[in-house]
Parts: sequence; C-alpha cells; structure tokens
Amino acid sequence: MSRKAVVAESVPDTERHWLIAALPPSIRPFGLLARFDRPIGWWLLFWPCAWSVALAGGAAERWDLLLWLLLGAIAMRGAGCVYNDIVDRDLDRKVERTRARPLASGRVSLRAAWIWLALLCLIGLIVLIQLRWEAQLAALGSLALVAAYPFMKRITWWPQAWLGLVFSWGALVGWMAIAGEPSPAMAWLYAGAVFWVIGYDTIYALQDIEDDALAGVKSTARRLGRHARSGIALFYLLALACWCLAVWQVRPQWLALAALLPAALHLAWQVATLRPDDGGDALAKFRSNREAGLLVALACLVVGATA
Repeated sequence: MSRKAVVAESVPDTERHWLIAALPPSIRPFGLLARFDRPIGWWLLFWPCAWSVALAGGAAERWDLLLWLLLGAIAMRGAGCVYNDIVDRDLDRKVERTRARPLASGRVSLRAAWIWLALLCLIGLIVLIQLRWEAQLAALGSLALVAAYPFMKRITWWPQAWLGLVFSWGALVGWMAIAGEPSPAMAWLYAGAVFWVIGYDTIYALQDIEDDALAGVKSTARRLGRHARSGIALFYLLALACWCLAVWQVRPQWLALAALLPAALHLAWQVATLRPDDGGDALAKFRSNREAGLLVALACLVVGATA
C-alpha cells in the first residue's frame, strides 16, 4: 500500500504514519485503534513511572524495570484507548477529528475490539507479574479509575483531572517497585504529575472545543474558555511546586531544586507561546510534553543518584 493510502487510513492527528505502514493491511486498523501511530501517549504514561524509579534511586540498578514499565505503558495505553473507543464509539462519530477512528468508522467490529483489548491486557498482566507484590497491588488499584474515565466527559467539566489520576498512577507503581513502601516524596511526585496531566490535556482539548460543544462533551478547555492559558499556567505551576516538594523530601538542599529548572523553563515556554485558537499549535505543544517528561526524569535521576 502506498504512503498516500496509509495516510488516508489514519486519523487527522496521526504522528507516525510509518508505524502503521509497517503493519500488514489486515491488522492496520487495530494498530490505529491502540494509537500505535501516536507514541506520545505511551511516553506520557511512562514518564511518571520513570520519575519515581529514578527519584527512589533505582534507575541505575533496575534499568530492566524501566524497560518492563515502558512495555506496560505501551500495552496499557493501547488497552485504555481501545476501551475508550468502545465506550465513545457513538460520540466519536459526531466529532470531526475522531469520526475516522476504526471502531467509529466501522473498520473494526465491536467484538474484534473487545478481543484486541483482552490481548493488550494480557501483555499488561505479563508486565505486572515482573513487579514485587507491593507494586502489583498499587497497579491493580488503578483499574477502577481507568474503567470510569471514558464516562467523566459526560458528567463533569473536569475529565482532565480524572485523566490526571489515571495517567499519573505509574508514579506510585514505580516507587513501590523500588522502595516497597509509600513515602511523602512519592505522594508529592504523584500530585505533581496529576497537575501536569491536567495542564497538557487541557492544551490537547483546545483542538476540539467547537466539536465538543456540538456533541455535548465537557472539558477543562471549554470550562476555562478565554482563561485557558492562565489555567494551564496555574496547573503547571502547581505541578512544579509539588515536584519541588518531592525532591526536597529526598534531598533537602536548595541546589537539588535547580535540577527542575530546565523542565520549568520548558513548561513556561509552552504557556508563553501557546496559541489557544490554533489547533495545530495546541497539538504541537501537547506533544512537546514528551520532552518535558524527559527533563523531569533527568532531574529525578540526578537527585535520586546523589541523595
């Protein structure tokens, strides 16, 4: 199949056409259903896992754990997307950006989607059994939050806050996998991740304000309206404050906080240059959080290794 044909199969915000083109045509829609064309999602799910492993001082010795957590992030992000599309298949048909998704467009049947979801969850289970039992319990604790998430956009203006609880959960799992017990540093790291997710997903939701209004879908972007930039700045500021408290719990020195400066500058750049009325710019700023997550991971690595 030609590249042009592959692009035609993709949804508007596909990021990696070559990943889909590499798949056999018969299973290509399943790759799209799990968002394999948009790796930004699994990076955003993985980074909180990596932060906690690094801040707990386990990154150097447990690099294998980081690889398992990355695999888990890829599989479970895919599973979450499939589940979300199963629940939202009727809503997706009403939104321009999502009506081409495989389930909404009919390229994948509902039965096949459930089977694909089960297979992705099986991969997640394989990752789960690699963890110590404390981390396994922490991971299982997220299931109720994950199951409820697709319904939040129907009942609250703050579905991004619920997504923050879900997408930040890896901070708890990674910490428990290394330390085996909770700590204030873990709690602050998780809280910071929650505010970070609310911030970047509000940016993401800026793309769909008009369609969401027509479909009756709620979001922080719609709720904040013309104050979206200020709201995003506040969420990022709260995230940085929580991360500073997490770092201080591990290494109570002012110099240690300087490790977060690159991440702070990156988030400030996002807010300062964001054009809320430009969907393409919003998508680009959202995707730049892959680099923001890396900068926080490097800060946690430095602090955790020198604590």
